[in-house]
Amino acid sequence: MQDDFIEIIGFIAAILTTAAFLPQVYKTWKTKDVSSLSLPMLLIFFIGVFSWLIYGFLKNSPPIIFANSITIVSAFLLMYYKIRYGKK
Repeated sequence: MQDDFIEIIGFIAAILTTAAFLPQVYKTWKTKDVSSLSLPMLLIFFIGVFSWLIYGFLKNSPPIIFANSITIVSAFLLMYYKIRYGKK
């Protein structure tokens, strides 16, 4: 029972932290405004999320795998938008 409770807390944290990032991706996609995004920050963030994803697989942690699988796509999209729309 305690392990189930811990997994539920992990999934709640995963959903909230992942969902918090999605409005930025949507706003950037809609407005094409990347002026406030820092490419070095996005690269560091991407590497960190990728590292968490690997860690999740090594620990066999569904909440970590779930959250970081979605977040890595979001981070990649923001880097793509920054590179594509930042050249004006």
